[in-house]
Parts: sequence; structure tokens; C-alpha cells
Amino acid sequence: MAMRGRRFLQIPGPTNLPERIRAALARPLVDHRGPTFRRLLGGILPRLQRLLGTRAPVALYAASGTGGWQAALVNTLAPGDRVLVPETGHFALAWAALARDLGLEPQILPGDWRSPADPAAIARALAADRGARIRAICLLHHETSTGVLSPVAEVRRVLDQLGHPALLLVDAISSLAIDAYAHDAWGVDVTIGAVQKGLMLPPGLAFLAIGPRARAARSRHARLPRGYFDWERTLEAHAAGLFPASPPTSLIFALDEALRMLEEEGLAQVLARHARLAAATRAAVAAWGLETQGRDPAHLSAALTAVRLPAGLDAEALRQHLREHHGVVLGQGLGRLAGRVVRIGHLGALGTAELFGVLAAVEAGLRACGHAAARGGIAAAIAALDDSPPPPAEGGVAVDPKVPSGGGRPAGCG
Repeated sequence: MAMRGRRFLQIPGPTNLPERIRAALARPLVDHRGPTFRRLLGGILPRLQRLLGTRAPVALYAASGTGGWQAALVNTLAPGDRVLVPETGHFALAWAALARDLGLEPQILPGDWRSPADPAAIARALAADRGARIRAICLLHHETSTGVLSPVAEVRRVLDQLGHPALLLVDAISSLAIDAYAHDAWGVDVTIGAVQKGLMLPPGLAFLAIGPRARAARSRHARLPRGYFDWERTLEAHAAGLFPASPPTSLIFALDEALRMLEEEGLAQVLARHARLAAATRAAVAAWGLETQGRDPAHLSAALTAVRLPAGLDAEALRQHLREHHGVVLGQGLGRLAGRVVRIGHLGALGTAELFGVLAAVEAGLRACGHAAARGGIAAAIAALDDSPPPPAEGGVAVDPKVPSGGGRPAGCG
């Protein structure tokens, strides 16, 4: 049967591309050493700083988010250094594996893949580190495999209370422009971001906010080979409006447009919109008699909802049915969650009508695949939106992780 209509890519990134991003990607190339490009890059970097909540310099790389992980590690650490990695899910373990490949010693704090990083467990590990061998904590703000947010500011408080010198390296790849984030206010040393999630671009650009402790570590301690990922060389080029190597010019055009879209909507409204879509999705999941992978609603990201499926209902069979019959593509379960979890992405340039279509397809797919209790999800989602408080009146950078969900009933609707 030939599919008709738009396909819905509802994985947790890359996201569906807005038309304005498509148009920006199609712009004719310019000389990446000429004045047009210099002005373009010079306008982007301070806006990324505002998005990250920092005055620290930002380095852009033609790379995936994994390249951002590597840049954070090689610019701050030396061979044999220990890094503490809270096991929040698949991507935390992937970062630990990369550290091991680079000649570092990851110390993994075991986790259940349903909970955030535990500041108390981190405190115990740091207190036991008598010789200060732990040189960095590698923390995912949002673990994309589970949908769980970790308390970054609380981890910084632990470091400060113990007086431990470890750097705080934070992956904000799938939380930035979705959940509240504040590099400076939360005391982060390096924040890693990428463009294919809340920034609505195809993959290919990573960026780092680099705090003063991290820059000092590069000059005083770091001895891993840096090569392409040397951030001082990148920052020196950025100061002149350049990249140290050929940049992905089309992605830079699109990043400029994405930042403009976020500014037009207002960051507070962007975060509130994501929170509303997440609340509606989770109301539908509850109506279907299913659980989210994350246990604590206070620690769920607004980027996605990871749904645990009951025994006898195979996640891959459901994903295949949705893809073939409804044109909806959900994220798969990763690692130990393979076949047990589906992830519904609700991030990027997404509105309520699109979300309702996705939820209706998921409800139909659940029933077709044998979960007869899947009923009433759309009504529950609508009710969740009706119950949402009004959105903030103006845009701006929100730094409180408990951002209001926003929403409300527009004038004239009774």
C-alpha cells in the first residue's frame, strides 16, 4: 500500500525540518573567508552564548555530538585520568566508552536507567577519591535513551561543598532550547551542545561553552592529542570570524535561521510549548495504561516521552506497524531497553495539531498490536492542555529547571 500524506519523524532528533530551515540550507554558498561569512558567524556566537546562559566563549565544530564529547575530554584531561560517569542510560555509557578509547579511566556509577544521576552517590564517590584522581564528571543533563533529566546544579553544589577539583562536563545536546539550561548559573565547566534536537537542524554541528576552569585545565594539565578538536585554535579562528578548517556553510546559514526562529517565539515560550506538549503526551500514555521509563515526573525532559510497553507487546513490531500503516516513525529502545521501549519525540518546531495526529496514530497502533486498553489518549491529551497555566507574557532565557508548562485557553474560546 502506497503511503500518502506527510511522514512524521517523531524520533528524539534529528527532528522534522521547518520550511525556514530548509530554505536556509538551500542558500547559495559564500566564501567562508569573506566578509559575509565573518558577519554571519560573528552574529551567531553571542546568540549561542545567550541560549546557553553563559558569558564563556563558545567553540563550533563541524561534528556530531560525539565529536563534542571528544572535544571536551581531549582539551581538559591527560592519559590515565579518571572520569566519573553516572549511568543514566545508553548515552552515558557511550560517553564512558569514548573516554576509555581515548586512554582515560571511566568510573561508572551504576544506575537503573529510570532515575536521574544521584548527587548523594556522586558525593560518596568524590569523598572516597582521596588522591583526587577523578578529574572530571561526565554528566548528561538529559539522557536521550530514557527521557530523564539530571540535576546539574545539585552536582555542582556537591563539588563545591566537598572542595573537589573535578571539572563538571555536561551534555546538553538533547535538552538545549527544550528544557531550561544555565551554564554559568549552574557552575558548569564545559557544556556540549549540537544542532539536531532543539535547534531543528540536520546533524553536523556541535558546540561547546568553555568555562575558565576548563580553559585553565587545557593549559596546565591536558595532554591528550587534540588535533582537529583543539578548542584554542578554534576560538582563535572564531575571533576573526572564521573556522580553522572548511566550515559546513549551509548548516551555519541554517543555525542563524534557527536562532532567529527561537528569538521570534521567545525562549520562555519555546520552553513552555515543549512542556505543554510533553504534558499532553504523558496524559495520553497514562490513559493507555502505560508507564514512562522515567519514574519521577519532576525529572522528565520535555524533549521526548519514553514509553514502557507491557510484556507480550514488542516495541519493534509497534514501530514497524506505525511506520508502514500511519507514516509515523518513533524512536527505538536503545541498549538494555531494545524491544521494550518506544520513544515519542515532541521537540523542535512542533505544534499541538501535529502532536494530536501522532498520538492518534500511536493509539491506533497499540490497539492493532494487541494492547486493547489503548483508548482515550487524545481526550486525555486535550484535557492536559486545557488544564495548563497560561504561557509567560514575554520571551527570555529561563534558568529555573521547574519551568511552568504554559498554555491556557485563548480569548474567545469560552
